[in-house]
Amino acid sequence: MPVMAHSRSRSIAGCGVPPRLEQGAKAMLKIQVGHSYFLRYDRKQWERGKPYPPLATIQIAALLRQMGHAISLFDAMLAEGAEDYTASLQAAAPDVVVFYEDNFNFLTKMCLGVMRDAACRMIGEARARGVRIIVAGSDASDQPEAFLAAGAHAVLIGEGIAALIELIGRLECNRDIDHASWIAGIPGIATQVTEKTQMTRIGAVPPDPRLTLRPAWDLLDIERYRAMWQERHGYFSLNMAASRGCPFRCNWCAKPIWGNHYNQRSARDMAAEMTYLKQTFQPDHIWMADDIFGFHVDWVTEFAEHLESSHGSVPFTIQTRADLISERMADALKQAGCAETWIGAESGSQRVLDAMNKGTQVPELIAARERLGSRGIRVGFFIQLGYQGEQLNDLIATRELVTQAAPDDIGVSVSYPLPGTKFYEQVKAQLGRKTHWDDSDDLAMMFRGAYDSEFYRLVRDLLHEQVTLRQAQPEETAEHYSQACAALDTRWSALIASESIHRTEHATSPLATTRHAAAAQNC
Repeated sequence: MPVMAHSRSRSIAGCGVPPRLEQGAKAMLKIQVGHSYFLRYDRKQWERGKPYPPLATIQIAALLRQMGHAISLFDAMLAEGAEDYTASLQAAAPDVVVFYEDNFNFLTKMCLGVMRDAACRMIGEARARGVRIIVAGSDASDQPEAFLAAGAHAVLIGEGIAALIELIGRLECNRDIDHASWIAGIPGIATQVTEKTQMTRIGAVPPDPRLTLRPAWDLLDIERYRAMWQERHGYFSLNMAASRGCPFRCNWCAKPIWGNHYNQRSARDMAAEMTYLKQTFQPDHIWMADDIFGFHVDWVTEFAEHLESSHGSVPFTIQTRADLISERMADALKQAGCAETWIGAESGSQRVLDAMNKGTQVPELIAARERLGSRGIRVGFFIQLGYQGEQLNDLIATRELVTQAAPDDIGVSVSYPLPGTKFYEQVKAQLGRKTHWDDSDDLAMMFRGAYDSEFYRLVRDLLHEQVTLRQAQPEETAEHYSQACAALDTRWSALIASESIHRTEHATSPLATTRHAAAAQNC
């Protein structure tokens, strides 16, 4: 196979062949592949109870297995905690450990502090056993020093496929290769030499075309995932990804892996994998982990046609943008079996959307919701509060958007400055000691917005209640629903009236907006 042959011949030429190995001889390595996202360490996500297998991690496992190595997997997702890793490491007895975080899990992009701590603990255990350790992920790309200090031998910067293949290839032909020779001349890695970090960044590169294999689904304990989904929700969901990367340039979006590059699988290949999952594991639902699913309406149409011919369609959920949802796209998504879409709405204020470089218009959000809803596709909005420069009238505009568009669900967060983003550079001087959330429910402001964290939490709660109340309307009497709306309006008015106690020096005068904000919203 081309990937294996190319990497092996290059490695043997580059690292020096020990006398006991002939040119081209194959020395199989025992490699343990793992990640550090423990669902139990994120209280909000554990209570939510929607675990998904680590796609990028099992893609790497498939790649290394194709290269001829013996692969084991440590899947942290449903483990009790980092203490479970000790037994897994002992049983695997690997020559190499590759901690490859799941780039498709948006929570890994947030670089949660508790997950970094877990990763460093596991790295330390592997290092104590004398194992070679390679680390890759968003947090490691941003802050490789933390992982090197924990004991990692090499940190891959970005996706790191080329560097990983080269490092494994050199060990394949000489397991005893010294550290300096092992890492010499390989771009895109960070390592520690004489207590100093040496790093060669190569900039964001397109997704590596060699990573096209079907993930190593067989290495997972699928039944543990099924059991939790069935217990918590009464159905079973798995995940897939049709693409890697995102071509859009929102100021706040961290892209340490692919930058603004975007690579899409063929519609035929994607349909074949969904059919395989349906026949092998019988999921009731699929979560499409792409940053932007589909993108081109012709691709989605072809995807739908392949699924129809193979009877492989499973109801699925996607993430997308409002400006991509034309009438044709809504039809194609419906034909393919899309049951739910999540749109990055972010704000109901056009001023804030423009400051984010979002590239969408508020009317597009409303139109997308209507087009999808008319075809029976549920719509969720991602909402972001507290972006730099956002004021009270902008928050009220977001409330009005939620009222007018009436999404079926919302996800609310506050703006989160991550290294490598334009937004981070804008607020970097304001950041204190807290640079990452501990878990996904932290919702703490890490820069100086117009209001304090408590105010944004209260806004979040009222927005959620507004959506919940609207969803319950068909089951309520007209009188009861009217009373509930009035009560919610009263709570909004009370919050706005008390905004001054939450205001920071970055808030402008709310006098011009308070009268507007106090108007009844009718839920």
